[in-house]
Amino acid sequence: VQLQASGGGLVQAGGSLRLSCAASGRIFAINGMGWYRQAPGKQRELVASITSGGTTTYADSVKGRFTISRDNAKNTVYLHMNSLKPEDTAVYYCNSYGLAGDYWGQGTQVTVSS
Repeated sequence: VQLQASGGGLVQAGGSLRLSCAASGRIFAINGMGWYRQAPGKQRELVASITSGGTTTYADSVKGRFTISRDNAKNTVYLHMNSLKPEDTAVYYCNSYGLAGDYWGQGTQVTVSS
């Protein structure tokens, strides 16, 4: 499985960004996909995930602000981030899991200025 992430950038607090993660390869072996983030000096944490059946999970810190969705026709998962806060600043990583194991995309930087 290969994951190609895109969509990071610099935004002011209160703004919005959309991250995309396109999967290729052994897509049939993917059970779910998600987004993690890692801020400087902190551990990587789960932000949101979505199963092949559409069940979503969110970190408490992003509930009500972030939405994860998927376009099965494009094999792409999106993370819609609204009402961004400076504490959302981190490198965001796309992840897939399933029969083929865990895979990670390259990180994409999200910086929220106050």
